[in-house]
Amino acid sequence: MKEHLAAFKALSDITRLRILELLENNKLCGKALASRLKISEAAISQHMQILKDAGIVEACKSGYWIHYTINRQALQHLADTLRTAAKNSCPADHCRRIIAMKTQNRKKEVNDMCQCCCEKPEQLKTEPAECTPEQIRACHGDTQDHPCMKPPKKESPD
Repeated sequence: MKEHLAAFKALSDITRLRILELLENNKLCGKALASRLKISEAAISQHMQILKDAGIVEACKSGYWIHYTINRQALQHLADTLRTAAKNSCPADHCRRIIAMKTQNRKKEVNDMCQCCCEKPEQLKTEPAECTPEQIRACHGDTQDHPCMKPPKKESPD
């Protein structure tokens, strides 16, 4: 994702998004973009430099004018990256947050995981203690040392 940071930053500006809308079906010069967006040519130039540096638009000099087009391949690559990240964000076979916290020796947070921010809460019952090992495996992967797997505390007889 780090290699796409410039592109994400470039896309975070409303003016640059409006520029991309205008370029969606047209090859336009800076003067045409400035006129349609009612901003200065200098402002367009700055926005176009950011979009070019991010690889989102391409510039083609034609005589005195520079015409801009969308680099559709770059946008497609960004979209594919986001789709892959979304698809892999919560694999069914393990809980990434628990693994990350275990590697950072943050056991207290791991112990609280099921009660506050389970990856797939719809697969669990109302209380972590009521979860079956199969439900926990489906949600978190490995059940060893998992807070849901600890036997419930026995109340002492009074």
